[in-house]
Amino acid sequence: MINTSPFIHDNNSVQKLMFKVQLALLPALIVHVYFFGYGIVIQWLLGLITFLIVESIMLKLRNRPVLPFISDLTAVITISGIAFCIPPNSSWWLIVTAVSFALIFGKHLYGGMGYNPFNPAMLGYAFILISFPVEITQWSLPIAISGQELTFINTLQLIFTGNIPNINIDQITGATPLNSMKTGLTTGTTILQTLNLPIFDNNLPYAWTQINIAFILGGLWLLFTRAINWQYPIGFLGTIALLATIFHYIDPHTYAPASVHLFSGGIMLAAFFIITDPVTSSTTPKGKLVFAIGIGCLVYIIRNWGAFPDGISFAVLLLNMCVPFIDQYTAPRVVGYKK
Repeated sequence: MINTSPFIHDNNSVQKLMFKVQLALLPALIVHVYFFGYGIVIQWLLGLITFLIVESIMLKLRNRPVLPFISDLTAVITISGIAFCIPPNSSWWLIVTAVSFALIFGKHLYGGMGYNPFNPAMLGYAFILISFPVEITQWSLPIAISGQELTFINTLQLIFTGNIPNINIDQITGATPLNSMKTGLTTGTTILQTLNLPIFDNNLPYAWTQINIAFILGGLWLLFTRAINWQYPIGFLGTIALLATIFHYIDPHTYAPASVHLFSGGIMLAAFFIITDPVTSSTTPKGKLVFAIGIGCLVYIIRNWGAFPDGISFAVLLLNMCVPFIDQYTAPRVVGYKK
């Protein structure tokens, strides 16, 4: 008897891969709670509830079975990506809006999982970033800087009502390190002067550095288990580090050092968990490197000369549009082909 292909089987599945990615995010979640409180946990739960409602409605409208698609965990990664990007104590409707937009217009509009050209998490975040810029910039200060450690109940009150009895909201909110640098430059404050603010510790963003290190630990585990490819973090982080080093050497008063760029915002989240999305990124070995380098260049350009302090979401979405061209021109030679 002659067997037919495929001959190699393994136990990999979309559900197992998504669970592994979610597990790798756990260290960053714990560190985030330590520095910023319970806000991100509540935001994640709100995102989960929104996902269950929106996903069920969309699947019913598309005449698709609900349980198999909900249990594949792909949307849970979208929720986590958005929850890490928005202010942890922002109003409840912000994450509800972002997750709803991500699922409806970033996933189901194109036919569901596997057909979406844009990263849903970045699409949802970009939507609220453009639509509600004031709410996005009202970030909670680290507990050690604000001196206010909110209980779980206080955090619930803040998220659902916008205020807490006997607590001044202005004392627990402030600019992020990236916002501080960009705002400082517009008012004549140099980067070196901004690095002396309390939000920085030894020229590194306080709290954000520790969270990004936690992302690195989770990302290294994903690399070790071959859940993601090395081209993404190497190309992305290497590009940002190189550009930041060059420009900081040229003008250290205007351009932040590479260490600040690498440990500010969601750089490590993007490097290991966002740009590695197998559906919306390049599929060829060379293409993955080109894709990552392109995002790194755009992030640095937007951070320094754009209107937004970070720019990861826009960089990812722009390169998502370029994936078909990248794959076309980086496709490996077919075996047996003669030039």
